[in-house]
Amino acid sequence: MSKTLNPSHPIRKSSALLLSPPFFFPKTPSFLLLCSAPPHAPLTQPSKAAETLSAGPVMPPRPSLHSLLLMAASASSSSAAAAGGDTGLLLAARHRRIPVAAAAWAAGGQRIRLLHSFSGARVPRRAEVACCVRSAPAARPAGPVTVRSRNVHSEKNYKAASEERLGQLVQKLQNEGINPKQWRLGNYQRMMCPKCKGGSSEELSLSVYIRMDRTNATWNCFRSTCGWRGFIQPDGVPKVSQAKGDIETESDQEVNANKAGNKVYRKISEEDLNLEPLCDELVAYFSERMISTETLRRNKVMQRKGRNKISIAFTYRRDGVVVGCKYREVDKKFTQEANTEKIFYGLDDIKRAQDIIIVEGEIDKLSMDEAGFRNCVSVPDGAPPKVSTKIPDKEQDKKYQYLWNCKDYLDWASRIILATDADLPGQALAEELARRLGKERCWRVKWPKKNETDTCKDANEVLMFLGPQALRKVIEDAELYPIRGLFAFKDFFPEIDNYYLGIHGDELGIHTGWKSMDDLYKVVPGELTVVTGVPNSGKSEWIDALLCNINQECGWKFVLCSMENKVREHARKLLEKRIKKPFFDARYGGSAERMTPDEFDAGKQWLNDTFHLIRCEDDSLPSINWVLDLAKAAVLRHGVRGLVIDPYNELDHQRPSNQTETEYVSQILTKIKRFAQHHSCHVWFVAHPRQLHNWNGGPPNMYDISGSAHFINKCDNGIVIHRNRDKNAGPLDVVQVCVRKVRNKVIGQIGDAFLTYDRVTGQFVDAGKATIAAATAATEGTVQKRTNSYGKSNVAHEMLYPQMDEDDSVSGQDSII
Repeated sequence: MSKTLNPSHPIRKSSALLLSPPFFFPKTPSFLLLCSAPPHAPLTQPSKAAETLSAGPVMPPRPSLHSLLLMAASASSSSAAAAGGDTGLLLAARHRRIPVAAAAWAAGGQRIRLLHSFSGARVPRRAEVACCVRSAPAARPAGPVTVRSRNVHSEKNYKAASEERLGQLVQKLQNEGINPKQWRLGNYQRMMCPKCKGGSSEELSLSVYIRMDRTNATWNCFRSTCGWRGFIQPDGVPKVSQAKGDIETESDQEVNANKAGNKVYRKISEEDLNLEPLCDELVAYFSERMISTETLRRNKVMQRKGRNKISIAFTYRRDGVVVGCKYREVDKKFTQEANTEKIFYGLDDIKRAQDIIIVEGEIDKLSMDEAGFRNCVSVPDGAPPKVSTKIPDKEQDKKYQYLWNCKDYLDWASRIILATDADLPGQALAEELARRLGKERCWRVKWPKKNETDTCKDANEVLMFLGPQALRKVIEDAELYPIRGLFAFKDFFPEIDNYYLGIHGDELGIHTGWKSMDDLYKVVPGELTVVTGVPNSGKSEWIDALLCNINQECGWKFVLCSMENKVREHARKLLEKRIKKPFFDARYGGSAERMTPDEFDAGKQWLNDTFHLIRCEDDSLPSINWVLDLAKAAVLRHGVRGLVIDPYNELDHQRPSNQTETEYVSQILTKIKRFAQHHSCHVWFVAHPRQLHNWNGGPPNMYDISGSAHFINKCDNGIVIHRNRDKNAGPLDVVQVCVRKVRNKVIGQIGDAFLTYDRVTGQFVDAGKATIAAATAATEGTVQKRTNSYGKSNVAHEMLYPQMDEDDSVSGQDSII
């Protein structure tokens, strides 16, 4: 990567050699002008380690490109040697050496060194040729050198502190496995990453930077599959130094100035970069990748010679002017021109385009061009290893600065197709781009298979293996980029197909176990059933019987949050329904035989396998969030299919002061419904009605539930459990199950079912025809009485029902439940 040279010396700016036109050296990476130390500094030859620091192990890529580039470089070197043994670069240096030396002498006699590397002559890499032009030694100022910092130190103390900080930084870097042959301060050093080892190509992907004032060091691996980065400081340096050190150097001040104001980029041109048209070998290489000469010419793909090898040069242009350049070397190592504006590759091709294609690499952009899509650009910096947790501010969004630099071009687009690579970094890049560009206008491609087992990785593989027609089809078949919470029906077609075919078996609901209820109510996974009824009507007993029936028919498991029941009492009720025998030899059992010890042991195993409990271990009340979190754990861990929350008034209801009870109930029911739908779990939620004044003994209405009308508005099924307490009004062992709401007409309808309750075993069975007729007549009489009194048949009860224990257990001679 070529960089412009800062003429400032790290210690004394006055030591810089100021050159004015026409004494400029060519801006090439192989010809650099470096200013020496002050005149009193001794002239030293560079060490071998310094000469080879930036060089790394070069691994040959594909034999075809490697051989082609070497052939081209060899041909270039041979022609240069035949012309006189020197390359054009060396000749240019010879022509400029004498005027520059004279100018340096006139400027005050500073020592300069020329660094160059010639492809024609066999000289060591980064060899230094000393051209010494100096006058009499300048007088050294007396006293310590003043260093700009918060405190004034002597030169000796400052150097000692700096060396100590540097030693700590070097030790900490070595502890991380970062150990180059030589350290450079104030410059980014490329070296082998100790984590990923440069991948298969062994590229020097790790960039390490140590500040001139030795206050911190940073490193970052730019390989997309690695992304290792870090930051260290010496001991005793304040943490604020991460942003800005206590001691600022000349270079640091320039960096800060660039950050504070508008960044000034280098102006480059093809001549400055020594770019030239592609040689025949590189044209043949692109031809192997199905890229034609016309496409290369239109996209101005060029080459650059240097260091005995040729690099492919992808020129980044805005309005036809070169603003950046990216190089691909033999060993598949990518470098870019430093201090240039980051933009899309092919930016001019999307000017005022409404449809844009974004790919991950320059060759993919050329491949899209071959398929007929010229409205395509490539990102300049590749893909990240993973999706970031949040999007930084514009000023801090350095990796995606090219998006902000090209904002005027992107604002025109109404449809952006993201054709990034199929691997994980490529998908992470698509997500990062979509988040910044707006997912509502983004589309994504689905890469086809190139054979029976493998899928094409990118656009160029589709072009090479399947041809341009297949690549065009990929773009034409691009899908809308998914937005969380926004779907199309086709996203649910598999689920709809299963519903139509009845594959799961529960699409039409699970039977309750009572024939009289089959036409009224069935249990569907993912729905919410709200159950209500006046106290001591048998709500909890009926739900327990329903769970036992479902378990016997389908094997469902359940999680119970029943705050009103003691665990031992709840176990007794469930075991009696399962074994169909009383738990005790007690009065309610009459002459029935008690369950045997063997039956009891088998029943305990059934309890443990079928039910899980949510209980508070202290005297605090559970919140709905706490209950649902534990229910989620039961679903994922034990595979439960049903949740019972009994009752609503036993939950902790600490709603905010600015929230009404209606809003609070609505929020609770919404959470429960989302839990049920997401986990395909049926939820039974028991809620007591408010105190009904002048109640005459009839069943309440769903709108009578204490708290809010949302209990009936938001539930999928609404059921009222009611029993007769008047001997003159009908049988006392009959329970009326009033289905008052069924959202899904496929599984039920509004109506009443009558069941008889067995006090001995706690079982519910279908009532006989005579019992149903008597109970129906009694119910119609009650309704008619209310209609005559109030002119309407709703539940405007005018008779206070007796206050009873909330627990739906046996409590009195006339109680059946």
